[in-house]
Amino acid sequence: MESRSNRSIVGRINSLTRKLMVVLAIPVALSLIMMLYFSGQYAGSIQRMEKVASLKPVIGEEIPEAVWRVVSGRETMEESGTDDMLAQAKETLDSITAQTGENDRLELTVAGRTLDTLAQYVDRIRENLSNNVPVIENEAVLSEVRGVAALVVSMLNDYITEEIDSSSAMSGNLTRVVTVTACAEALLLIVALIVTQNARKKTERFVREPIEKLERVTSKLADGDMSARLPVTNVDELWNLTGQVNVMADNLEEMMKQNVRDERNLTKAELRTLQAQINPHFLYNTLDAIVWKAEAGDEEEVIHLTRALSDFFRISLSSGADWIPISQEKKHIAGYLSIQKTRYSDILNYEIDMPEEIGQYYILKLLLQPLVENALYHGIKYRRGGGRILVCGRKEGESLVFTVSDTGKGMDAETLEKIRGRMAEKHPEHTAGTNGFGLVNVNLRIRLYYNQPEGLHIESGPDGTSVSFRVPCRTEEDITRDEGISG
Repeated sequence: MESRSNRSIVGRINSLTRKLMVVLAIPVALSLIMMLYFSGQYAGSIQRMEKVASLKPVIGEEIPEAVWRVVSGRETMEESGTDDMLAQAKETLDSITAQTGENDRLELTVAGRTLDTLAQYVDRIRENLSNNVPVIENEAVLSEVRGVAALVVSMLNDYITEEIDSSSAMSGNLTRVVTVTACAEALLLIVALIVTQNARKKTERFVREPIEKLERVTSKLADGDMSARLPVTNVDELWNLTGQVNVMADNLEEMMKQNVRDERNLTKAELRTLQAQINPHFLYNTLDAIVWKAEAGDEEEVIHLTRALSDFFRISLSSGADWIPISQEKKHIAGYLSIQKTRYSDILNYEIDMPEEIGQYYILKLLLQPLVENALYHGIKYRRGGGRILVCGRKEGESLVFTVSDTGKGMDAETLEKIRGRMAEKHPEHTAGTNGFGLVNVNLRIRLYYNQPEGLHIESGPDGTSVSFRVPCRTEEDITRDEGISG
């Protein structure tokens, strides 16, 4: 399991800092310890050589001179201070011997024993003086004292020579230690730089990747892609921010979905209200035609018009359902055209071309009737000599394609562009009674209920107008449960 320090930016930086400190501090500490050790050894050697050097004039010159003054009768033994000088020299020599290593101690040990011999010669002179021995004998002993003193000095010189050689060796070792330490420090510095560079890249990638993901997701959210979400991040400092962005995106997505649902429901309610508004003039004119036919004694025509009007309203209402079989939509159009044919028999001809095999599919009701009505009132009615309306329906792949064409007067380019512009609007204003109102209404309903960007396709010219649209095939099972279905 990944440790907390590896999941935190600060933790990673602290971990890297500690590692670098350890890597760089260890050789420095070792080199300092070794340098202090050799420096201490070197300083001790220098101090010992200084003490030995201070003994040389005492042993080689001062003690023989003091003994000569005693032998010559100028001073007594006590007045010459010979014993004190010998004792002090012995004490100093013993101290230096104790501080010297085993390898260099031999010369000092022999020198100490020789110094004891020198003391014995001094004691002999003291004894001779007490026994009134002739001076010539004491002079012979004095000669021995001077020889032994010179021998001690020679031994001390040999010791100093060995100590110098030892110090030179220590200096060489110290130089090598410093050189090795410097090389190790340089090597470790290079390694530290490489490690730091790699760690920097890893830390940069560790931080940059979740931030780039955050930028991409927020950019998608800003562009309207509410499905964008941030994956769970391993960076502790960004964990809360990631969760909050995802929560915000969830809330925004839900709010937008609710807004779309409210807007769609409002638009559907508005369109249902519009489609429920039956043109009273059509009803009045049809009833008048029925009265005229009854007064004329045309019983069959009265029955035909009454049945056609009944079918028209029955299908128009459809028990409140929004979706009806294409067979009923076809029957609805046939009833409407049959009624209008009674009134415009001299100028209206029509044909409905829909194969029986597409009758089982469902279509949003009242899509074709407004197009037929628009073709009659804005095309055929104003063309001298009348015209013909053709309603076609075909299945192409998984789509249904419907076309309502007429041979009416058509629309000029300005009117056509104005209607196309209104249909392209997301929320066109509903202005009932104006030219193109039925087209705009049908176009909006197709886009809304079928959830597709395109609705009607209109072509118009001097020879008439053609209006077509394409919708997916839907069976009874495809209609959602909250949609009404007319049987």
